[in-house]
Amino acid sequence: MTAQIIDGKAIALDLRHSVAEKVSQRISQGLRPPGLGVVLVGSDPASNLYVKRKREACDAAGLHTEDHHLPAETTQDELNQLVDRMNEDPNIDGILVQLPLPEHMNPDEILLRIRPDKDVDGFHPYNLGRLTQRHPELRPCTPAGIIHLLDHIGTPYKGQHAVIVGASNIVGRPLSMELLLKGATVTVAHRFTGDLPRFVADADLLIAAAGKPGLVHGEWVKKGATVIDVGINRNEVGKLIGDVEFAPAAERAAWITPVPGGVGPMTIAMLLQNTLEAAERHG
Repeated sequence: MTAQIIDGKAIALDLRHSVAEKVSQRISQGLRPPGLGVVLVGSDPASNLYVKRKREACDAAGLHTEDHHLPAETTQDELNQLVDRMNEDPNIDGILVQLPLPEHMNPDEILLRIRPDKDVDGFHPYNLGRLTQRHPELRPCTPAGIIHLLDHIGTPYKGQHAVIVGASNIVGRPLSMELLLKGATVTVAHRFTGDLPRFVADADLLIAAAGKPGLVHGEWVKKGATVIDVGINRNEVGKLIGDVEFAPAAERAAWITPVPGGVGPMTIAMLLQNTLEAAERHG
């Protein structure tokens, strides 16, 4: 068996085109374009690159963006005040504060300060709570993007054992709620889980999101499983690789995402979708 590749780049591009069409319709109806406020503190190269890609995606979809690139020595109070201003700005529907922040800042304080209806990352406790209670509003982008990929290939969910490797607040925990909503039986494995190969071997649907290159050996994968690799790591020669040993896993799985080009593009596409949804709620 050789797995079919889940082309996240192509699926994300389709979603971005759909968002762009809906934005164009809004504008033709005399409504303003959705607005996204983006905050970058400091000069972390990876964060700079992520923000650049998000800005380009917003521009291509017709969203209005307001960029704030602050020096690393910006105080917590100054960042709080900026978030407060964007919370009250009627032209800003979504607020994105790029993480990580400098060490002297408290990211939890910032996430709590963003208004839930403008929390397009989906990290505010209100939005996570709505997801837990089965009434989601703005959903965390990467988990929502994974569900979009799985829907695209016709994943049945019900009767499926989904195993998530990694219990982060960004991916593992909210994704477990998304999969429960779909009717899957969900196991979340983490650093205290014993006998990881046993859990992986039982997974009809395997999501690796631990951030450890090659953590999941390909021979552990159940024949016919769907494998979603969220990991983005660089090996010793600088090549991007995932958390799953791709080649041997692809010989056993029915479907698999590549790294890069799998989950990553979906995160940005879902950010655009969330910003559009927030704008539609705001009117």
